[in-house]
Amino acid sequence: MNELDVGAATGPPKRGPRRRRVRTRGGPGVPLPLLLPALIGLAFLIVPLVALLVRAPWRSLPELLTSAEVWQALRLSLVCATAATAVSLVIGVPLAWLLARVEFPGRGLVRALVTLPLVLPPVVGGVALLMALGRNGIIGKSLDDWFGITLPFTTTGVVIAEAFVAMPFLVISVEGTLRAADPRFEEAAATLGASRFTAFRRVTLPLIAPGIAAGAVLAWARALGEFGATITFAGNFPGRTQTMPLAVYLALQSDPEAAIALSLVLLAVSVAVLAGLRDRWMTAG
Repeated sequence: MNELDVGAATGPPKRGPRRRRVRTRGGPGVPLPLLLPALIGLAFLIVPLVALLVRAPWRSLPELLTSAEVWQALRLSLVCATAATAVSLVIGVPLAWLLARVEFPGRGLVRALVTLPLVLPPVVGGVALLMALGRNGIIGKSLDDWFGITLPFTTTGVVIAEAFVAMPFLVISVEGTLRAADPRFEEAAATLGASRFTAFRRVTLPLIAPGIAAGAVLAWARALGEFGATITFAGNFPGRTQTMPLAVYLALQSDPEAAIALSLVLLAVSVAVLAGLRDRWMTAG
């Protein structure tokens, strides 16, 4: 009997139980020097949020959220964030189209200036708004002298401050969607006699609608959580300029439970935004 006959008679060699091993895309396992810092970083980000949930006054939460002061701040925040998002849509979508479709000198500089509020400290943004739109500002002085319009420390000032810090999120999202969209559809519409604005309204807008929606949601969430520019430019007046983040800051000094309740609302909004956008960004690639 040769080796082939022996192999056929005995069958294939038996294999032991398969063991699952943690693997990564770049190698056979997870190196300990990377795993420990990763776990520490995860705990650093999650533990404060867990602590907020643990210390939350769940039994008195309905009463806290329905109190006059909290409801006033909630209502004002929702109204101002929605108005700021509307302003961002009206002027931000055309700005994104300009950056994505039009070649002009200094376009890179303009894009950098548009995205500057993303990294600018919000308090600095509030000071800049005061220097521009305050009663003695380069534009605000003329508005006050000629039309009697005063923007700082008003509800309109809250909307302006929130739009200033939130609009870059919309512009970046829409510009990226425009760059990914095929411009040949617009060219085809132009060859059929459509003007550039008609092609934008009838062809481009439907194509980039998902990007506009995602950018609007991000801008709304950012406006809802704005603090620094709002308190610097609009102040902290209950019922007029006191939004939820400002109410959290004020309540933390006198009523910590109310501060936690408002913080939970903002946390829930953030989670809802991430859940709604997970198919677009969180699972990308």
